[in-house]
Amino acid sequence: MLVERIEHKWLSAFVRAFTLCKVEPGQVVALLSETQSRRVNVELARLALESLGARVFDLTVTTPPLNAPAPVRSTGASDSLQQLAPVLAALARSDLVVDCTVEGLLHAPELPAILAGADGKRPRLYMISNEHPEILERTLPTPELEPLVRSAMKRLRGSSTMRVRSDAGTDLTVSLQGASVGGVWGFCAKPGMVSHWPGGLALAFPAAGTVNGTLVLAPGDVNLTFKRYLRDTVRLTIEADTVTRIDGEGVDADLMRGYWETWAESEGHRAAYAVSHVGFGLNAAARWDAMTFYDKRDCNGTELRAFAGNFLYSTGANEVAGRHTLGHFDLPMRGCSVFLDDAAVIEAGRIVGGAFEIAG
Repeated sequence: MLVERIEHKWLSAFVRAFTLCKVEPGQVVALLSETQSRRVNVELARLALESLGARVFDLTVTTPPLNAPAPVRSTGASDSLQQLAPVLAALARSDLVVDCTVEGLLHAPELPAILAGADGKRPRLYMISNEHPEILERTLPTPELEPLVRSAMKRLRGSSTMRVRSDAGTDLTVSLQGASVGGVWGFCAKPGMVSHWPGGLALAFPAAGTVNGTLVLAPGDVNLTFKRYLRDTVRLTIEADTVTRIDGEGVDADLMRGYWETWAESEGHRAAYAVSHVGFGLNAAARWDAMTFYDKRDCNGTELRAFAGNFLYSTGANEVAGRHTLGHFDLPMRGCSVFLDDAAVIEAGRIVGGAFEIAG
């Protein structure tokens, strides 16, 4: 069992991360948390920011009551702000928002209002994932991740089609026409930017009706919503973005069927079955096997989205496609080959050398 306390090595890691975010003396930083936040990360962030001369103020909101039919995990869509106008006004007037909420604000409905800024300020938002500090220490971002992720984003934006294949049977086609492309390298230095730690992935939110084929989850692939390595094979048939058939025997398939059914029954639609985003990991410091070393309460699993060479398929909310739901699966997969306009960028789970041009 790991202990959650202030350690000098973890404080040093936080200082280095905020230095990459270009925190400077006099900058106004909002340290946002909720009553269920991991307190050690909040305190490490405060001490690190103050050591860099930032003017830090705390905003702690009450974790709201559950309003969902099933546990909500790893969505990046915190509901902790509840559209509270004074809170949003304070965040919008900051230079930097350090997000220590449990789920994070990446897809929260309040994010656009925060990033719009006020009084001449346009804040940047840095989400510290709800991980034990040891995980953050291991996955400390490096400057080299930024050009790598930017190059991958450029390739995605310049491509019309993504194709994914695997020996397990995956055969998926994603049209990138009209998709929104994003990427995270683990720090944010410019106004209006959003990033999270751990980072190191590039992804696309496809437009409606653009994803078709078969996705085969093999043993060792990961269901991050359940923080579980799959033991069984699960075959998903995807038509016009939506999972229309789930084939597989065993607990893994049953768990996924039950979770999806819960959202469909409670929400009255099948948005939870549809694609949220697709992408691939680029972070050599992130590990596929990381969850084997931690209790579930110690990790959020963010690094498994980013481990180098994984293909990440996620279902749930997708603003580009006009779909909204709290049901969400993040499914990092090993051993896949990813092609952009028929050019391989990942082969059998390994990044192709030279696939991404690094300037300088």
